Amino acid sequence: MAPNPAPPDAAAAPDAAAPGAPARALTRECIAAAALRVLARDGLAGLSMRKVAAEVGVKAASLYWHVRNKEELLDLLNDALVAGAELPPRTGDWRAQYLEYGRRYRALLLATRDAARIVAGRIATGPHLLAVLEDQLDRLRGAGFTDADAAMASYLLSAYVQGFVLQEQSPLSAAEAAGATRGEAARAAGEVFRTLPAETHPNLVALAADLTAPDMDARFEFGLHRLADGLAALLPAPAAQDPR
Repeated sequence: MAPNPAPPDAAAAPDAAAPGAPARALTRECIAAAALRVLARDGLAGLSMRKVAAEVGVKAASLYWHVRNKEELLDLLNDALVAGAELPPRTGDWRAQYLEYGRRYRALLLATRDAARIVAGRIATGPHLLAVLEDQLDRLRGAGFTDADAAMASYLLSAYVQGFVLQEQSPLSAAEAAGATRGEAARAAGEVFRTLPAETHPNLVALAADLTAPDMDARFEFGLHRLADGLAALLPAPAAQDPR
């Protein structure tokens, strides 16, 4: 994303609250870093232009030289969140690399409070995100996917991981919101399923453990592998070798 139009000295815009003070070197990078600190401390609900400005020691008016509003701040955060992403090694086949991309993206989102809520459904064309997308698409095209399928496969992975983490970070029930662990909340739901009348809910009774026992890692891996299974069907079948 290109910086907002601003006067030539915008990168060193003086703090409106300190007339006559030396210009403060305020950049989009330091704003993004400050926003990440506020996000980690106060969550998305507590993120504001005012708090980010205070984090870097200026008034909010100074931020508007670089980001016009909170939505642009979220675009900046979206890119900053992937700045530390480590790309999977180019070892193994496309499937192994695709699975590893998903695992690393999930870990990245889980590492920062409310990160999934920041990135879900948002595409910000910052340099870090562009580098990740370029790498992903290069691998998928190199594996033999058509251009359209490579683009869809990249989108699908992001949507799956973001959606999964959003659910993973949401309370499973009122019990978890009140302080129970996720495992305890799941076991309580399992007990409800098991004690339902078998004549009206035979499947819930029979599958009580299957529905509630798997942990989030197992659930994530199941879905991730099914994505790869479906994508594999789009690749052309290997040419048959001449037995001669």
